[in-house]
Amino acid sequence: MFKGITRRWFFSTILLIVVIVILSVAGLIYSTVQLFNTEVEHTLENAASELTTVFEDYKADNSTAFNSAAREYVENFRHKSEMEVMVINSTGRVVLTSTGFSYDESENMPDISESAAEGSSLWKGRLGSGESVTLYTRVITNPNGIAIGAVRYAVSTEETDRRILFLCALFIAAGLFILFIIVLTGTFFVRSIVAPVRELSEAANKIAHGDFSTKIEKRYNDEIGDLCDAITDMAKDLEATEQMKNDFISRVSHELRTPLTAIKGWAETMQLSGKKKLDRKTFDKGMDVIIKESGRLTGIVEELLDFSRIQTGRMVLLNEKLDILAELDEVIYMLRDRAVGENKHLLYDEPEQLFPPVYGDRNRLKQVFINIIDNALKYTPEGGMVAVEVKYNADSDPDNMAIIVTDTGCGISAEDLPKVKEKFYKANQKVNGSGIGLAVADEIVQLHKGRLDIESGVGVGTTVTITLPVLSES
Repeated sequence: MFKGITRRWFFSTILLIVVIVILSVAGLIYSTVQLFNTEVEHTLENAASELTTVFEDYKADNSTAFNSAAREYVENFRHKSEMEVMVINSTGRVVLTSTGFSYDESENMPDISESAAEGSSLWKGRLGSGESVTLYTRVITNPNGIAIGAVRYAVSTEETDRRILFLCALFIAAGLFILFIIVLTGTFFVRSIVAPVRELSEAANKIAHGDFSTKIEKRYNDEIGDLCDAITDMAKDLEATEQMKNDFISRVSHELRTPLTAIKGWAETMQLSGKKKLDRKTFDKGMDVIIKESGRLTGIVEELLDFSRIQTGRMVLLNEKLDILAELDEVIYMLRDRAVGENKHLLYDEPEQLFPPVYGDRNRLKQVFINIIDNALKYTPEGGMVAVEVKYNADSDPDNMAIIVTDTGCGISAEDLPKVKEKFYKANQKVNGSGIGLAVADEIVQLHKGRLDIESGVGVGTTVTITLPVLSES
């Protein structure tokens, strides 16, 4: 349809080209007509210039002498084959022609009266016979300046007009051909853009409505082709993200249902007991389960809230000068009993050297340490080891310190490793977890202008390095 890009192309390009071609053709036609007319005029003027030589010694003041001199000039005229020469007396009557035929007295001769006033005249038009001619008339005067006659040169422009007409037709045909080629190639070019763009628009609309399986045919290796590839890749990424989101919702639902089921079960057990007094051991066990699972629920909800704050840019850090070793010590203390209970070794030797302070949010950094060490313990089998180390070298890197957590767990495949910090992504579906803890931890570290790097291999464990800038003393 004649709309959109096609319409803009037509009005902004084709109309301009049409105007340019029309002006160019008109200019060529005008130049051609002027060129031929000028050539005819120059031919006539050159022929008339001989009159100065012929009549330069002419001293007579009567028409008889003039006619005699003019007859001699006409008889010896060298261009009889190209033009006709007429001798006109002082009364404006043609008395002699180079063709030998008498001149039709009824023929209108406007050049005669004009030449009488100006000394010479040029006239173009058609004779009564319909022939197209150009007439050039020059007045001959006696020594007293009185006009005693004139010589008229006549050239038929029939052939010239035919040549001009032919060239004009040729120019117009060339202009039309150029326009045809431009419109044809332009239409093909515009269609090569409009058709893929229309397909891209339809595909984008389908993707917007959730159909991520849409395929776009790549026809050209140009910007349109690159756009097709980009939208196809975007659809694949959206499909993968949608799948991860669905898996995330399923995991979170499972994570929430498990503690809720335990809490509900023990709450119902206590309620059904009624007035019967539960033995202390059963009561303590039930309360421990309820408290533990409530804390687990709280952790999941807090993690989701943090993720939401990060996504909307509403997470605010309460930064202060703090001792990073003290915060790490608290986390190690919190998780050591869990490691012992799971028959895992949590190794950490507090360094003896003094470390510079860090400017950051105490609770958020503890959250990062808990998340990283918790993950390490989660993916480490019984009898395995999780080691925590703090490094700082004032000589090689005085601006940063590193907290390194290494485990002997199952590790992460090379395919999954680049994605583990993405939202919703979870490499190991067999282990409980929402899949957003690492993404939250990475965002928190970035908010502290630090880095979170992960190195891992299947069967060889994982090393997570948290690099944080130290507080400058200046």
